[in-house]
Amino acid sequence: MTTDLSKYDANLLPSADVLGRQRYAIIVADWNSEITFAMAQGAVDTLLHHGVDQDNILLQHVPGTVELTYAAAQLINGHTRWDAIIVIGCVIKGDTPHFDYVCSSVTQGVTALNARGEVPVIFSVLTTLDRQQALDRCGGRLGNKGVEGAVTAIRMANLTEDY
Repeated sequence: MTTDLSKYDANLLPSADVLGRQRYAIIVADWNSEITFAMAQGAVDTLLHHGVDQDNILLQHVPGTVELTYAAAQLINGHTRWDAIIVIGCVIKGDTPHFDYVCSSVTQGVTALNARGEVPVIFSVLTTLDRQQALDRCGGRLGNKGVEGAVTAIRMANLTEDY
């Protein structure tokens, strides 16, 4: 089994007929947009490639990574039923402890949402030491973590489905 989920076995995914009826939300942080927007595009392209209807994909923007948890909670508590939610962000370590607070906040928030068991919330948040590491993971030499998030979302949305 490969450790790069950007290279995955499509046979592990349900059919386009199943996916065409499912709804996915992608929440993307605008901070570090060169990276997060590339990841979001990878996620959208992957969902479409496997048969998710364009009208069943919501792309929602928030200012930064900390806001991802709030937006995901609002979507879970809203009137639309989502099969999975992907949160996309990028936090690059700087010279202050801000990195640690942001990473801890979003990790704990997504963990809490997943523990509720209502909708899988997929953690596609890069936490890198420098910009190059982030670029390597948004379509660079290490794949696109947005693609990985979409594949994970599909698999988790269909975890109990018999396809």
